[in-house]
Amino acid sequence: MKDSEYRDDASPGAKYEAKQLFQQAYQAQLAENFEEAIELYKRSIETYPTAEAHTFLGWVYSFQNRYDEAIEECLEAIRVDETLGNPYNDIGSYLLAKGDAYSSVRWFKRALFAPRYESYAFPHFNLGRIYETRRKYLEAARHYGKALEQQPGFTEAASGLHRMQALLN
Repeated sequence: MKDSEYRDDASPGAKYEAKQLFQQAYQAQLAENFEEAIELYKRSIETYPTAEAHTFLGWVYSFQNRYDEAIEECLEAIRVDETLGNPYNDIGSYLLAKGDAYSSVRWFKRALFAPRYESYAFPHFNLGRIYETRRKYLEAARHYGKALEQQPGFTEAASGLHRMQALLN
């Protein structure tokens, strides 16, 4: 977790405590103890808000199909730090889960332009899925291919690219 520029007045102790709470929340999330994870992420945010904590809280909400709350947390993450790519991709994913593929495209594209993102493979893959369902196979293949460039072992992207190549040949 990187420190946010959101609150410059926070003490190093508050930042450390928030980071510890975030790590505990993540462990609870991995153990699928979602209610505990939610409480710990909220405590982390109260101590020192970061885009990561808001994004991960949204992620836990999504596991409970609470997509509107997940989207709200991602929007808050963007308000805290607009450079983090994860919340843009996540909003697109939640909109997609809600059946709104049209609106999700702009969020996936915004994720691609975020300067701080560990894996641009995900928004490329998600765009590939959308273009495939719209039967824009060349565009889908391009995004599946870019996902594979970013993450060579991404098997779902490789499968998508092979499907598109078969359709285009």
